[in-house]
Amino acid sequence: MTDKYLRRILDNLKTAVVAVDQDMKTVYSNRAFRTLFQGGAQRGMLGSVTACAANSKRCGEGEDCQGCPLLSAFEDAFLANREISRRIIQRVKTGGGAHEISYSLTVTPLGDGLSMGAVDNAFELEISRELQSAKTIQQRLLPAGKWAADKKYSYMYIPCRDIGGDLPDVYTVGGNACGMIADVSGKGISAGMLSAFVKAAYDKKIASPAQAITNLSSKFRELNLDERNYVTVAAVRIDKEEITYSMAGHNVPILLKTGSGITRIMLNSPPVCNWFENPSYFDDTIPYQKGDILVLLTDGVTECRNDRGEMFGADGAIKTLSYSRTADDFIKNLENNLKSFCHDLNDDITAIAFDL
Repeated sequence: MTDKYLRRILDNLKTAVVAVDQDMKTVYSNRAFRTLFQGGAQRGMLGSVTACAANSKRCGEGEDCQGCPLLSAFEDAFLANREISRRIIQRVKTGGGAHEISYSLTVTPLGDGLSMGAVDNAFELEISRELQSAKTIQQRLLPAGKWAADKKYSYMYIPCRDIGGDLPDVYTVGGNACGMIADVSGKGISAGMLSAFVKAAYDKKIASPAQAITNLSSKFRELNLDERNYVTVAAVRIDKEEITYSMAGHNVPILLKTGSGITRIMLNSPPVCNWFENPSYFDDTIPYQKGDILVLLTDGVTECRNDRGEMFGADGAIKTLSYSRTADDFIKNLENNLKSFCHDLNDDITAIAFDL
């Protein structure tokens, strides 16, 4: 009876608790612990119940276990027979793959070869897990295929944090391929929320890119955000012989490679924001021929800086496009060039390319 009530009490604690023996086998974990490590097993080795991304069947025996902070915290508590507190950074498995989490752990020896680990900031760990869920959701908002109407396309999306503020989208209207690329202000969670708004608010049923941006601007203004929040957008519709395009504050976002060279398409227009009373957006057109390549970029590409403070620039994108034979070839070359140019990307990197 006493054991039954003790377990009930432990299961209702907000603090995540796990008890292990000297062989790193879990003898108990409460509900809060199992909630935090949802990808873990109900029983087994410590690595199994925490969903360790390394080989957790024999905790501590794998090559990846060397220097494991979680394992060493319990081992040090056993050997010193005293309470040990550590900051743990651990790679765990989830439904969407594997990712790193961090949390504070206090290990207390209980005697008889047992130790108890308590996660001191379970809320922080839960936030980390929720961020990974948000990242998975955001990844699922990305374009799914390689074709839109009769046009093949390729794209690149590299967020500088777990959650990004760029949004690439490709879709079809009236039998024509359309592309939209947006870049919201800020980074991280706030940028991710704003990019989700853009995804929902941008009307992909409208044939006119300018009208779609105008409608997005109206919906944005209803949010009543302050002047620090804005969205830049570039949108295109690819007809049989020409490209119809519109922009909202996007700098150097469109490049068109033809047999005669590369055209850098510009259009002066304000971003989607609350800075102006009645912003206006316009459609313009440019002809193309079969075999041309159309590229849409965010400023994360052109403003990428290396260790010397030099920018990759529009010239870097143009040079990459000059020797790329297809849209897919350009995206692969661009990613390689950016990673070689800047080893530490400090902005979201997004590009879409169409084979025309």
